[in-house]
This record gives sequence, structure tokens and C-alpha cells, in this order.
Amino acid sequence: MTNTPPVCNYEGSDYQQSFWDQGGRAYEDKAEAIALKRMLPSSGKLMLEVGAGAGRNTPRYAGFERIVVMDYSTTQLTQAQERLGRSDKYVYVAADVYRLPFRNGLFDGATMIRVLHHMADAPKALEQIRETLQPGATFILEFANKSNLKAILRYWLRKQSWSPFTREPVEFVKLNFDFHPQAIRQWLNELGFSLGKTLTVSHFRLGLLKRLIPANILAGLDGFFQPTGALFQLTPSVFVKATLPGAATVKVPGTIIEYFKCTECGSETLQEKSDRVACPACGSAWLVKDGIYDFREKIK
Repeated sequence: MTNTPPVCNYEGSDYQQSFWDQGGRAYEDKAEAIALKRMLPSSGKLMLEVGAGAGRNTPRYAGFERIVVMDYSTTQLTQAQERLGRSDKYVYVAADVYRLPFRNGLFDGATMIRVLHHMADAPKALEQIRETLQPGATFILEFANKSNLKAILRYWLRKQSWSPFTREPVEFVKLNFDFHPQAIRQWLNELGFSLGKTLTVSHFRLGLLKRLIPANILAGLDGFFQPTGALFQLTPSVFVKATLPGAATVKVPGTIIEYFKCTECGSETLQEKSDRVACPACGSAWLVKDGIYDFREKIK
């Protein structure tokens, strides 16, 4: 098995409830909804949602015929099933972003929201996602912005040691990283993406403002300022729309098992057998349990 960077695992976590439902983040959620609406294509065939968590954003991708809801944590995916239900529209997959189990050129859309900040090797993660996308695909990426206004002021006031102006990521808490916008653009360009809209989000992420101003109003104001991201990025959260050149040439497979490839040998001839997915080429196998395809670790 190839060594991969460490993964931030939310297994057993009540993250959706504690951080979003009860954490006073209605404003951020509504502001992100505005940004996604501006960037998402009106329709599509097959979407990959990387780091879907408990499915908070998944209903916002309703224009796609089918969505692969992917996360490393089966706890989060079980919560997503409770929120979204089990239907032909959703395919639940537990996987490591550094070892994606999907065929190359499969998806015509992908999102990665509030996930890159956990990536110790962001370029490797982005490269993995790019390989799963077909020509003409849209990729919407959100990242935690190293050069936000608060970080700049703290640096000037000598309250933090790291510079918000340099391109290297900063790990401010273990497996929590901020990135410079120029570094993100460079990595995406090197992978062949053309960059479209850049939106700045969470302009008003201050506890006092969130207590005084209703979330709907604050999010509306945020939406008004989001397009300023085309000129400068000073907010803690930035959304980037990236597309691959060309037109879609790959037909989406008719069966789910045809979405996958072996993470060990790369074979695309996997077989599904009741409680597992198996690779005849190398003998590897992975569990399928409670509607979740679990590609994190092979079972033999």
C-alpha cells in the first residue's frame, strides 16, 4: 500500500450538530449557499462531492442527475443518509481523497467545500480529483484564506509569527491549514484548469455581528460583496470555480460498480458481491455496509 498523507478523520463526531446546527453558523451556511448558486452549472450528469460530511450542501447540487456523496468518515455518511435518504440519486462512498477509487474521467462536476483546509498535501489531493473529471467538467473549490484581513492585521501588530503574504500553507492547528490564493491558482493552473469566478465569502464572520444582525440579512450583505473576490481576497473563505477545457466525451456508466477502480492496482473491472466490492485482478476487496461503499481499507 502506498504511503499517503495523514487524514483528518471525523469518525464518531457530531460535527454537523455541534458546529453547524447548534454552533451559531447559520450566516456562514446561507452565505455559502449564495456562492454555490452563483457558481454551479444549471444541470449535470454525475457530481463528486468530496468531503460531503453529513450532506449539508448536497441538496444544493440538485441540478445533477446523480451525486456521489464522499467522505472519509462513515459516521458522517450515515448522518448524510438520514438527511438525504437512500435513493438512486445518491451514492455513498467512504474513501481517502489521496487514493480515490473512481475511474479517470468519470465526473462532469465536483465540489470540495471546507475540506482542503485539512489537506497536508493539497496539490496531491487536487491532482486526484482532477483525474476523476472529464473534459469540460466544473470544479468548485473552497479554501481557507491565509491572507485574510484579520491575519494581516495580526501580523502587522506582531501578534502572530507567520506571514500572510508568503505562498506556503500555514498549519495553525494540527491538520488545519490556511492557503494563499496565489498558491491555489498556481496549483489549479498546473493541473490544466481554467479559472473562472472567484468569490470571497464570510465577510462578516464576527461573533458580535452575528449576534446583532439576523443571519438572512448578514448573508444578503455577504452576497453583495462576494463578487469583489475578482479583485482581491481578504475574507477567511474563498470560492473558486475551475473548469477543464474541452467538451464531455465520456459516457457516464449505467451501473454504480462501473464508477470504481481498484485503489491497489488500478483495474477498472471490479465486481460487487452482496457485502463487498472485489478486484479480480489483484484479489483486493472492500466492504459495502448499510449502503456505504467503504474504500478506506481493503479487507483482504
